[in-house]
Amino acid sequence: MSSTTDRYPTRLPELIEPIPRAEPTVWGDPASGPLTGADLAAMSSDGYLVRSATVDDTWLPTLGRELDRMAVDIDRDDPRVIREPGGGIRSVFEPHVFSEVLAEVLTLDTVLPVARQILGSDVYVHQARINVMPGFTGAGFYWHSDFETWHAEDGMPAMRAVSCSIALTENFPYNGSLMVMPGSHRTFYPCVGETPPDNYTSSLVRQEAGVPSRETLTDAAARHGIDQVTGPAGTALWFDCNIVHGSGSNITPFPRSNIFLVFNSVENRLVDPYRAQAPRPEYLAARTIRSFDAAAYA
Repeated sequence: MSSTTDRYPTRLPELIEPIPRAEPTVWGDPASGPLTGADLAAMSSDGYLVRSATVDDTWLPTLGRELDRMAVDIDRDDPRVIREPGGGIRSVFEPHVFSEVLAEVLTLDTVLPVARQILGSDVYVHQARINVMPGFTGAGFYWHSDFETWHAEDGMPAMRAVSCSIALTENFPYNGSLMVMPGSHRTFYPCVGETPPDNYTSSLVRQEAGVPSRETLTDAAARHGIDQVTGPAGTALWFDCNIVHGSGSNITPFPRSNIFLVFNSVENRLVDPYRAQAPRPEYLAARTIRSFDAAAYA
């Protein structure tokens, strides 16, 4: 475990009071990227921002074909492939490492400059994955803060990371689209219970460690409310690393899939985990900073 001062203790024997956030949400300004002052103000206050046409109609068919190719070509025993209890694919991690097409998405003018602007520095990919939620059988993700896991299990010191979820299919209110508690990113909610050994082997299917209590979630929802993010394919949801979010299962015939990218500031590199015995694998929490040249992932 990390010996570095821990501003955000979690995975504790008993519950403690919520902790106010120490860092800003937005580190850049309107002059440093494509987001306007109003965009940055919304990101700062709500903890999330929706950007339409992040990948346009010329990109979407290519991305769809690339996902189909990956589903056929990927090694079924590859640990980067996370499966549902029923056997279907839930997530594929590090898709940019074995797909030049997905590596190129990272460098789009609608993606990389936004990450740099929000975080106010150069950035690297902390984690990337494809999330798949097929019709009828796609399971949801329970309420959580990503930072709680990245801090406890990966050793991310500060709240200076941002996620970008790019929809590859339309997100309806009824096919498992993401829900967020706007403003919850300004508070860190400590969780109870130790981190089990190799927790990632089960938490990526069903998260139990690092989940806020029902009482905590009830209070947070009463304070912040819940927004549901919908929109057509190509829409990007940018959200702060600490915002409380989750999604329901998809029992409709309409599948939902997205590219999920996590950018971390180069000034916020990982240390030893704060609440785990060993770091998670590189494909879940990168400790190597790679350039954004697609060749760097070959």
